[in-house]
Amino acid sequence: MKTIARKRYLETLSVLKDKNLIKVATGVRRCGKSTLMTQFQDLLRKENARVPILAINMDMPEFRLLAEKNLSAGQAGWKGIYDYIIRRLKKNVTNYVFIDEVQNVPEFEKMLEGLYVHPNIDLYVTGSNAFLLSSELATLLTGRAYEINVLPFSFAEYLEFTGKTANPVRAFAEYVRTGGFPEAVRLSADGNHYVNEYLQTVFKNIYNNDISKRFTINAKESYHEVVTFLIDSIGSRVSAGNIAKVLTTNKKKIDNKTVSKYLDTLVEAYLFYKVNRYDIKGKQHLATQEKYYLVDLGFRNALLGKELASDAGHLLENIVYLELKRRNNQVWIGKINNFEVDFVVRNNEGFTQYIQVAQTVQNPTTLEREIAPFNSIEDHHEKLLITMDYDTGTYNGIKKINAIDWLIKNEK
Repeated sequence: MKTIARKRYLETLSVLKDKNLIKVATGVRRCGKSTLMTQFQDLLRKENARVPILAINMDMPEFRLLAEKNLSAGQAGWKGIYDYIIRRLKKNVTNYVFIDEVQNVPEFEKMLEGLYVHPNIDLYVTGSNAFLLSSELATLLTGRAYEINVLPFSFAEYLEFTGKTANPVRAFAEYVRTGGFPEAVRLSADGNHYVNEYLQTVFKNIYNNDISKRFTINAKESYHEVVTFLIDSIGSRVSAGNIAKVLTTNKKKIDNKTVSKYLDTLVEAYLFYKVNRYDIKGKQHLATQEKYYLVDLGFRNALLGKELASDAGHLLENIVYLELKRRNNQVWIGKINNFEVDFVVRNNEGFTQYIQVAQTVQNPTTLEREIAPFNSIEDHHEKLLITMDYDTGTYNGIKKINAIDWLIKNEK
């Protein structure tokens, strides 16, 4: 089965190796976290063929049964897994311990704390919901955990995986439709209906394992209406009140509080990423009218049956947001006077960038509309206009670049 090295994530893991931190790989189910950890284990073995590695996957029945056996005996479920690991450690050397889907261990935070303080363990875990980094765990492991948020394939990774480098424009159209889940990309060679069926199954698994088991969902139909609304509103500002009002108007009665709870669960399962607004002029964060971006556009086609041509500009915006996140940036939606800037971006070095995204600005009116927010910003941070147009250039200091070039070539 073909795989590609997830270079960006592997580089991060290599830097963090042997650091006194729990390395926590988070992300939506089936995005490639387990494969990433396997690839890192292979790197460790290349450095030292006899390196002590202990890897367990809590999605496997034997390990779940081990935890459940302890619980049925009136003992802590986590202790069974903890003892299993401790018994297998080699003495006087660093043991690299990997625990996949650690949220399936009852009271896993206690187990992690015990393993973390062990002098011979370098600890790596993966999980498919944000409960891993909830307030309780964050308090317990303050300063001890480093999150690596793993996303499905980027467009550059998609090209590497499929080998479709001869015609990047056509490949990009396929990427928008298929998305970047590794197995979905693999299935796309056999037909889009296989991709859609697979992604529908992935969504059901996320709902059953990461949402309904942890939260009481009284109205499943209303929940899915909220999901549909969010997918259909990519690139638009939304609020719980607005969603509740629209659904109630459509005879799907639901209140603000319930919608707000549903939104939190979708973010916690890494199905959507919530992006808050930032007042550029006032230099303050705003608490309303945020945007939600979908973790993978393949879900849009699989769950809604939407065509690529529908809302292409907002789909491009979603892809740009995910890429900015992959590149370890902080990202906000910008507000300047009565204008909106698609993204205010700050990297690890504190460098700030303003980004507008549009499908095309060939029409002069569209170009004027897209650069108007930039012209209201008085500072001198870089301003970038990303489009699918082939022509590039500069407008009063604003750089216009092609989206595919930016996704493939601009790694910094």
